[in-house]
Amino acid sequence: MSSSRLPPLTVKEAIADLGDTRLWYWDTGGSGEIVVFLHAGSQSGAGWEYQQPAFVAAGYRAIGYSRRGYLNSDSGSIQNPGVASEDLHRLLQHVNADRIHLVAVAHGGYFALDYSLSYPEKVISLTLASSMLGVRDEAYDAMQKRLRPAFFNDLPVDFKELGPSYRAGNPEGHEQWKKMATAARPGGRVMQKLKNPLSWQSVEKIHPPVLLMTGDADLYVPPSILRLQLSHFPAAESVVITEAGHCANWEQPEVFNKAVLDFIRKHSAR
Repeated sequence: MSSSRLPPLTVKEAIADLGDTRLWYWDTGGSGEIVVFLHAGSQSGAGWEYQQPAFVAAGYRAIGYSRRGYLNSDSGSIQNPGVASEDLHRLLQHVNADRIHLVAVAHGGYFALDYSLSYPEKVISLTLASSMLGVRDEAYDAMQKRLRPAFFNDLPVDFKELGPSYRAGNPEGHEQWKKMATAARPGGRVMQKLKNPLSWQSVEKIHPPVLLMTGDADLYVPPSILRLQLSHFPAAESVVITEAGHCANWEQPEVFNKAVLDFIRKHSAR
């Protein structure tokens, strides 16, 4: 994986046999604290190329992977799609990762929350970017419906997820993102299960330090939604990235990387 903005980096790519499924992952190696990246529903483990060199240069071991049904990973049984946070737990055992920093974008945030509830002792810090969190709450659901009318789902995925500044100003990156999104789910989407019910009450039980992020042009999690989320996380921090939509890690990687690195440095396990 290479980046037009940051120096290319060679990483290990492999398949982890977890018994009932096989997941593709990449691992930069090294002896630093481990940062694990969880991808969005529109992308795969291949969507972190702007993060790899930045986090390695900062002294961290970075790991990313594709969930079931995503790029290079097996789909497994559609009838029994498995629990995504348990897949993550077994993957971390496979790569000998104990305590980790979790960085999740969009749908990946659901599973990062779920993992943090099941294995709080394993999570040093938790970054949730542009995620609706998977919280089930009547008022929250109603707010989401007001925000995105019925026709929204029929819009092109790049329109829904990339901010207008990026689509207008970076045609090369725009096209690359669309190609990655097309390749992300070769067999259709696998909707994995959660181990824990996600509610505002469960969110308030999260123990690791939390950073909430979004883009100011995010159609799923605009700043007003971020502020609502923030009110339910004890002592969480927040960052709003200007001129970014739902994929700030891709649209504004320098700003995204700095915000996450500043946060996890403050919460080092060492």
